Amino acid sequence: MTKAEDWEETLEDLQRRRQHAWGMGGRERLDKHRSKGKLDARTRIERLLDPGTFREFGTLVGGEIPADAIVTGSGRINGATVMVGAEDFTTLAGTIAPGSNSKRYRIAELALRDKVALVMLLEGAGFRPAGAHYGRTPTDLLAQARCSGRVPTVAAVLGPSAGHGALVAPVCDFTVMSHQGAIFTAGPPVVKESTGEDISKEDLGGPDVAVASGVIHNVAEDDEAVLDTVRRYLSYFPPSAWSYPPSLPASEAANPRPTPELLDIVPRDNRRVYDMRAVLDVVFDCPDWFEVQPGFGKAIICALAHLGGHPVAVVANQPRVLAGSIDADAADKAAHFIMVADSFHLPIVFLADNPGMLAGSRSEREGALRSGARMFAAQTAATTLKLHVTLRKAYGFGSMVMGLISFDGQVATFAYPGATMGAMGAAALSRASHADQDLSARLRNAELQASYRSAEHMGIDELIDPRETRDALLASLQRGLSSRQAPAEPVTRTLIMP
Repeated sequence: MTKAEDWEETLEDLQRRRQHAWGMGGRERLDKHRSKGKLDARTRIERLLDPGTFREFGTLVGGEIPADAIVTGSGRINGATVMVGAEDFTTLAGTIAPGSNSKRYRIAELALRDKVALVMLLEGAGFRPAGAHYGRTPTDLLAQARCSGRVPTVAAVLGPSAGHGALVAPVCDFTVMSHQGAIFTAGPPVVKESTGEDISKEDLGGPDVAVASGVIHNVAEDDEAVLDTVRRYLSYFPPSAWSYPPSLPASEAANPRPTPELLDIVPRDNRRVYDMRAVLDVVFDCPDWFEVQPGFGKAIICALAHLGGHPVAVVANQPRVLAGSIDADAADKAAHFIMVADSFHLPIVFLADNPGMLAGSRSEREGALRSGARMFAAQTAATTLKLHVTLRKAYGFGSMVMGLISFDGQVATFAYPGATMGAMGAAALSRASHADQDLSARLRNAELQASYRSAEHMGIDELIDPRETRDALLASLQRGLSSRQAPAEPVTRTLIMP
């Protein structure tokens, strides 16, 4: 008998055990799962990662329970290494036991250790009601929380996600859900038992609910679209906070280009509405920029884009919603987005056109001041490159949260001529002070001259023609990037978030 033959029985046993794990919940359950238009856990991983790059570990955890209901390992997305975990709903509804908890902890631990992104594909029912003793077993959420701000973390909700597993999503930087996804603290049966409420999983935590609550950032049609969204999102980010975002190969995008289209897009009259998305289409390299959380806090647009091939984060007021006034939801969304961008060294471009924080009793009850303070704290604490343009107006605190504040370390601050600034608009000030017609006219004239007075006193770096917008931002960004003369490091934050 040769040495190779000595191995035969042992390796056959290993292969048998692997085949059992790879079989997941068995043919019948897999067929049922796929009949709903879903991919199984292993196919999801194959679809997410670059072809042929997945390396599994923890395959035999769970023994007779295939992979203990979660597939874990490493692979590559857009050529960059990532750690990935996919809950297997066909095996005990993707529930979590001590073994699978250890696998979840391990991939988060390795993501931080190796300084690579962590992606979780969720479809599970939380902890397994098997009476297993967890003792002092470390929870995966502990390891995931340690990843925050150090490596990009992404969660995809591809079916019902409840209990402990569902907590993974809001702890991540970015979450995306399919139309078949749902996320909740506890599923409909538990809700019925504990509260008496009879409700479907869609009404409890489906896409409409999850987007309205702000728990989920983006929604995509099906599994394939969700996984493509994850790949696209990560393409803007470095592997970790110890490196800078990857620039695209040199192209014509790095060349100067005037933006005369903005004269037709941005009305000179402050009271006329326009769509800020059209501005982004013109200013950035191409109109396929990626919007984060488009269905929540719609008065602010948060987006990932390229400027001259460099990844940037964009925070822009949307005059089509609340006239650009910043409400609590918009401020909360922007605060989180700014912290994520700052953590991974994405330059932030602020495009301001707002009359300030949203006024009114409803806004006050929703905590607009606290949320505005949160956004202000996030942007002033940000140490990444910051660039600002006031297109038409930026009043009071609404200008400060949008990065227009003196001595805040901006790379560049610009405004269009005629942009109005100050504590509030002339019309509102006239009403508040009961001004007569003559005084109102003087206030209006002062408002129209505000941009020139600000420029005269170096309140902004430069007044620019709208046709110069892209070139001014690009030149400033290229100058600012020269500050990267030392290795990147994680951001240290000492403020207490409001």
